[in-house]
Amino acid sequence: MPGEILNIASSIQCMHGGQALLFTSNTRFMVDNLPALMQSDIHPVVGCPFTIGPKYQPCVRIEWSGGASQCAVNGVPVLVRSSIGQCYSADGVVQGIAIIGNTQTKVGAL
Repeated sequence: MPGEILNIASSIQCMHGGQALLFTSNTRFMVDNLPALMQSDIHPVVGCPFTIGPKYQPCVRIEWSGGASQCAVNGVPVLVRSSIGQCYSADGVVQGIAIIGNTQTKVGAL
């Protein structure tokens, strides 16, 4: 999947407006002097207001698929703008797809 490589300064949120806390175990591959995010990363979400009826059901984490096919760190694909982040509730229910906002634009990958 082509696109700009995501790093820890990227802006990612759940579809309800909760913000992803971006960190990674990657210490080897930097993009714009910051660690690139990897497909294996799981990002916690804070501030999601989602409610189903009377039950508060916020997104609490984002798990990723569709990383770069030709750029990896220790065999794990890096995340790119076209990667798919599924947002999950604490019960493990898929709540929607993450929204990737701003990211660096200097480096892309296939």
